[in-house]
Amino acid sequence: MGERTESNQTAAGERGPARGRPRDAERDRALLEATVQVLQESGYGGLTTAAVAKRAGVSTATLYRRWRSKEDLVVGTAVRWASDLGPQPDTGSLEGDLAALLRDKAETLEGPGGRLLHVLIGESAHNEALARVLDTAIIDPVRDRAATVVRRAVDRGDIPPLENAHVLADLVVGSMVSRLFLTPDAAHRATTDGPSSGEAAIRELLPFLLRALGARTGPTGHGAPVPPNR
Repeated sequence: MGERTESNQTAAGERGPARGRPRDAERDRALLEATVQVLQESGYGGLTTAAVAKRAGVSTATLYRRWRSKEDLVVGTAVRWASDLGPQPDTGSLEGDLAALLRDKAETLEGPGGRLLHVLIGESAHNEALARVLDTAIIDPVRDRAATVVRRAVDRGDIPPLENAHVLADLVVGSMVSRLFLTPDAAHRATTDGPSSGEAAIRELLPFLLRALGARTGPTGHGAPVPPNR
């Protein structure tokens, strides 16, 4: 069956559910995981719905009952993995809230979501639909959570009010993507007995982000230690 191309996406990045039998959540997950695997191996240009269906162990008809085109499938996968950012815990301090945000973002970038983001960044330069989902499904949730972190910090008196709270999200996303995707030694940290790439990035970035936000720091100027994993 050839690739289908249709428009009229919903604001969330996916088409409305197809009519018929209720969807199988486990089969959906298998298809989404297969999409990430095929994207990582072949890139967006080399991905086909037939290859994804085969990897997931289902028919292409099963796939098309869920997503009507290759683009829908990739967009749906992006939306699914973006939801793994996690809740917004109130740790009681700006440093704790910011460390939790950085850790969640690092875990996302080092997992399937990061592999998918690699593909979307390159493809979105000439694919408007994917550029849109990159912003709305992956960046916007971080912006919203960062705004919550800033609002709490301002209310507690930890930092002065910010004119644009979303700038914190740009700092978080930009610095973590640069550190985990573009820094040569990051790829080799996983083979050592030291901290993971994400954990190392958090330890390096957290003090600078705190100072950039105007937060009070400890005697060394680096703030308190990074809270342990939840």
